[in-house]
Amino acid sequence: MSLGAVDPTPIWITLQLATCTTALLFLVGTPIAWWLARTRSRIRPVVEAVTSLPLVLPPTVLGFYLLILMSPDAPLGRFWLTLTGDTLTFSFSGLVFASMLYSLPFMVQPLVAAFEGVGRGPIEAAASLGAPPFDAFLRVAVPLSKRSFLTAGVLTFSHTLGEFGVVLMVGGNIPGATRVLSIAIYDHVETLRYAEAHTLAAGLLVFSFAVLVLVYAFDRRARVRVG
Repeated sequence: MSLGAVDPTPIWITLQLATCTTALLFLVGTPIAWWLARTRSRIRPVVEAVTSLPLVLPPTVLGFYLLILMSPDAPLGRFWLTLTGDTLTFSFSGLVFASMLYSLPFMVQPLVAAFEGVGRGPIEAAASLGAPPFDAFLRVAVPLSKRSFLTAGVLTFSHTLGEFGVVLMVGGNIPGATRVLSIAIYDHVETLRYAEAHTLAAGLLVFSFAVLVLVYAFDRRARVRVG
């Protein structure tokens, strides 16, 4: 079976979803991770639990509550409908929002570990030299954590590629709009088109394995250099 016999649209939608989710989580997850790494607030365990919840919560449960939250009758869904004229549910925008929540721990946790590893010393040294807090973060913390930024980005991107339960609950199975790769594979199996399912599944398996090999190889090389 050749790849040309498989509809490439779900692959393209999945890559778009993974790219958007990863880019937006860099913007959202980085300040959350920075706050978690440096705060002494009593609510830190609560915030940590919320950001880690997708790791233990069944995807269908998270997808069900997101479906309710994003419905046109809910405040968030109504606001989005008023703002854009489109519903969040069963749309690509809804998939991005759901994927961001579902992949949040894969972005936040590596960055928290990296920022804790940086410690307060380099930041305080930069502050003593007159660097504003944001400047110190960009010029000191980010360069020292670049390996973890790469790991967080790759893990988030790869995790988004394989999402099924959440995206099915929130986006459904709309061809050309919300049918991502994992749903396309399920659809092929359900209709006994095993050759198409095998082509897509094998491609995803090879890609995921290659990504993990590259991440571990890069991490090992970086550790050797540091050592």
